[in-house]
Amino acid sequence: MLDKVIIANRGEIALRILRACKEMGIKTVAIHSTADRDLKHVLLADETICIGPAPAADSYLNIPAIISAAEISGAVAIHPGYGFLAENADFAEQVEQSGFIFIGPKPETIRLMGDKVSAIESMKKAGVPTVPGSDGVLGDDHVLNKKIAKRIGYPIIVKASGGGGGRGMRVVRHEEELVEIIAITKAEAKACFNNDQLYMEKFLENPRHIEIQVMADGQGNAIHLGERDCSMQRRHQKVVEEAPAPGITEEIRRFIGERCAKACVDIGYRGAGTFEFLYENGEFYFIEMNTRIQVEHCVTEMVTGIDLIKEQLRVAAGQPLSMTQDEVKIRGHAIECRINAEDPVTFIPSPGEIKRFHAPGGLGVRWDSHIYAGYKVPPHYDSMIGKLITYGENRGIAIARMANALTELYIDGIKTNTALQQLIMDDENFQNGGANIHYLEKKLGMN
Repeated sequence: MLDKVIIANRGEIALRILRACKEMGIKTVAIHSTADRDLKHVLLADETICIGPAPAADSYLNIPAIISAAEISGAVAIHPGYGFLAENADFAEQVEQSGFIFIGPKPETIRLMGDKVSAIESMKKAGVPTVPGSDGVLGDDHVLNKKIAKRIGYPIIVKASGGGGGRGMRVVRHEEELVEIIAITKAEAKACFNNDQLYMEKFLENPRHIEIQVMADGQGNAIHLGERDCSMQRRHQKVVEEAPAPGITEEIRRFIGERCAKACVDIGYRGAGTFEFLYENGEFYFIEMNTRIQVEHCVTEMVTGIDLIKEQLRVAAGQPLSMTQDEVKIRGHAIECRINAEDPVTFIPSPGEIKRFHAPGGLGVRWDSHIYAGYKVPPHYDSMIGKLITYGENRGIAIARMANALTELYIDGIKTNTALQQLIMDDENFQNGGANIHYLEKKLGMN
């Protein structure tokens, strides 16, 4: 097993990694910015190293500083968590070239799946269903692009090959808009991702967002751990996640899960990963793969009883998967609400000091967070400050427990989106299950 691990992240995921390491007897090194000296995992780690000032570009995105911290501390591996450098192939490559273990996929796998065009091509070869599209990068021939769009059928969506996070994508409903939208998206892709390659797909009007959790050891073994429904979104950002997805049968789960696991074997995947799909009219359409642990991994852990972070650490140490597909059992239902430090109406971030704090509890309630009374939420990073997860024997019980837990959660001194989450839990359409990705924005009057 790994002896000492650098936790190259912050907030709740850093604390989550630290807890798993402690349970496994692995020493931890918390790297942090000057703004994060008082983070909970920093206070609990075996060693701490400040790697730079508050801006992420000077600290959590500073590759030489992180590798230097590993050299100074004597760590053998680096866990990137999610966000920041977690899906940066250059970082993974430099970590391994420096003699350390990157707790994640191989650099070449991250590159393969990070480019949306090559990812789609790989999935087609593996038998994973994809969205009808351009089958490659768009060129500068406007006549040909119009022919491709007409073949796919309007509306279509133009996407950046290296995009993500809701940026670098635009819907085209009429042919006369196509040339201009391609030009605008191309410029945005170059500015945001330093990659102006675009591709085109059929735009699905009312899909759900369903994703498949996978785990592979890079030794020819791969399993899936069921699906999550992440359709409650605002501006392409997930707000509520749940597992299993309403309406997905065991037969459907096995069909899509087996194809995702096979794809992992085909591409030599190593570690935790997530295949993201749009799901409409009973059909799955692959959109991308996240080559890291997900924010919403907790709901999968609750319904399977499998610690995904521990499994990441085992695989990184060169061990085979600790379970087979037949040993993965999905029981009950779990829901996760992302708790953000932001105004629940305007969604403007709300950094500041938490004056008073009370965490919810009770049977089937899990609170993953780094905050505490007296903690100052900095303005420099993502606004998510915690994840509230509830579990029940069925979906109704999980929703009821979430509604209760949200009323118990008390965070004073800053604004949070707790009221929005309560609104969702009380919503009849959400309670019925199966709402599409546009539902929340329509409910909030955003479109």
